[in-house]
Amino acid sequence: MSGRAPRRELPNILVGVLRLARFDAGGMTQFGNSTQAFLASLAPLIAFPLVGAALALLAGGGLDAVAEFLATLCILLAPAVLSHPLAVAWRREPEWLRYATAFNWCQWAVPLAAGAALLLVAVMIALGLPQRIGVLIVLLALLGYALALHWFIARSGLRLSAMRAAVLVVLVNLGTAILVLGPGLLSLGAREG
Repeated sequence: MSGRAPRRELPNILVGVLRLARFDAGGMTQFGNSTQAFLASLAPLIAFPLVGAALALLAGGGLDAVAEFLATLCILLAPAVLSHPLAVAWRREPEWLRYATAFNWCQWAVPLAAGAALLLVAVMIALGLPQRIGVLIVLLALLGYALALHWFIARSGLRLSAMRAAVLVVLVNLGTAILVLGPGLLSLGAREG
């Protein structure tokens, strides 16, 4: 017996994303359950829009670039903010950080799914499917996949019933839409009124 401590397996985020993207609940174990893990999951999601906003500002984008960046921040942060009170109410707060971390990392699965869907639809279009129908198929498939993945992550990460996971997905997505679209709609109504 050596005096060394047993080697602890580190979580593998890529493995976790791929497993959850295939609806394998075991992927949840690959994500940390700490504030640090959650913040690390947000960093790449925020970095790309931040760089885009900076480039748009440098190109003369002005307030539009800032507004788009703030809307993106809202979209990225709202799911965590809106899901937390539900996790608390359902006595799932200890699992919430892992759920929120996995949710953030799994946002990268949707573009991968989009690539696969586009490839499949491109073949269908080449075989005679009208392009408008192909685009509609891709959009509906991606929306369905994103919602199903969110439901699955909520169900397995927070250990919720199917109904509670569905309620969480509806409330989080509806709340996010209101937070992002609401101010624009209110200002549009104020201008017309």
